[in-house]
Amino acid sequence: MTPVVMETDEQARNRFQSELEFVQCLANPNYLNFLAQRGYLRERPFINYLKYLLYWKEPEYAKFLKYPHCLHMLELLQYEHFRKELVNAQCAKFIDEQQLLHWQHYSRKRTRLQQALAEQQQPPQQPPLHGNTTAK
Repeated sequence: MTPVVMETDEQARNRFQSELEFVQCLANPNYLNFLAQRGYLRERPFINYLKYLLYWKEPEYAKFLKYPHCLHMLELLQYEHFRKELVNAQCAKFIDEQQLLHWQHYSRKRTRLQQALAEQQQPPQQPPLHGNTTAK
């Protein structure tokens, strides 16, 4: 039976920082291609680690992410087919191009959606009253 070793506060902070940095690196398709070509995405311990990292999807952790797109990649990395496809540099290039297109058009789409939502939430305007309306 192995003894349970408690993590110090400093060790916990270092692990948090390391995992935060690694999870955010997953937003980079070229890095994913690098991992795939070197065989990491076929190793069971690494796949288990990727599964463990899903806790970053929880709001109390996700709020620390600067690149939330990494969570989508982390989710996709749970699938063997996706991990196998990443060996192909063309796959990584395609993902990279799609990310760039998304980022280029994201602000414009979001502004349009916010305007449409604001228009839907405005109360309907009262039609003007016609004729003689006198208070009785």
